[in-house]
Amino acid sequence: MTYGIRGGAIANWQNARSLMMLLALVLMLGTTGCGRSPVANGGTNGTVATSGTPTSVRPTIVFMTDFGTANDAVALCKAVMLGIAPDARIMDITHQVTPFSIEEGARFLEAVTEFYPAGTVFVGVIDPGVGTSRKAVIVKSKKGQYFVLPDNGLVTPVIDRDGLDHAREITNTNWMIQGAVSSTFHGRDIFSPAGAHLAMGWDYTLAGPEVAQLVRLTVKTANVSDKGITGDVIGLDDPFGSLITDVTGEQMKTLGYVFGDKITFQLNKKTLTLPFGRTFMDVAVGDSLLYIDSRGRLGVAVNQGDYSKKFGITPPAAIFIPRKGAAIKK
Repeated sequence: MTYGIRGGAIANWQNARSLMMLLALVLMLGTTGCGRSPVANGGTNGTVATSGTPTSVRPTIVFMTDFGTANDAVALCKAVMLGIAPDARIMDITHQVTPFSIEEGARFLEAVTEFYPAGTVFVGVIDPGVGTSRKAVIVKSKKGQYFVLPDNGLVTPVIDRDGLDHAREITNTNWMIQGAVSSTFHGRDIFSPAGAHLAMGWDYTLAGPEVAQLVRLTVKTANVSDKGITGDVIGLDDPFGSLITDVTGEQMKTLGYVFGDKITFQLNKKTLTLPFGRTFMDVAVGDSLLYIDSRGRLGVAVNQGDYSKKFGITPPAAIFIPRKGAAIKK
């Protein structure tokens, strides 16, 4: 009798164990079968696939304007974005682009986009033509990044580098602020909501009609001749006041210069001689030098000083560098 009871208990325990294992297997298969699939639009709604397993990430909006920080314009735009895409990360390039300078904004946008992944949404508002017939557009590059901005050439250097996939004009009012659209603040009323909808995974082809030809920006480049390089000061590396030129480090090599040389050149038609250094501390504090900046362009700086303020040089300004060993004709 004792043996029978024990045997029945063992059998019941084995049956229960088998049932538990079966339930666990069913739950595991059910969980695997219900996994979220990766999105087809490059992950702009925050879902990406890694090794076949979808994971959730926060969508990224990268924001740039010439609005400055003295008023509430940037905060208003971000409030609109977060009202539509509350989980979005909003990163700033800068809001100190020189007012109305499409060229400067384009330069910043080109530099920054290189380091962001496909699926990133860039909202850029340097828009002197706001309220006119200029188009508000969404541009997708062949890298898979999205750009929400005025069609005024702001995205030209990026597209020249990465290639154009597609462009759409924003005409669908569902992509805009739900209310009256201001004729002077499309950053808040069109670009910010459109960027946020992209971050939420909306299909950008529904924003409006295809744009066959984007407005192109004529980007200044230095000219190399038998005599040397003729270029321009295109900006300031603020807050340090170093001069940024459109002369590249590779162009300097073609003229025969190496670090450590003393170079005689013309800046705004004034003849100067400065050392060509690798970094600022190659000269004494307060002294000036030529150098190649982190983006591969020739710069003019004062070690721990402000070259622009010290010598009264601001863009635009002409620069000429002769070939090594050649004299400058006065």
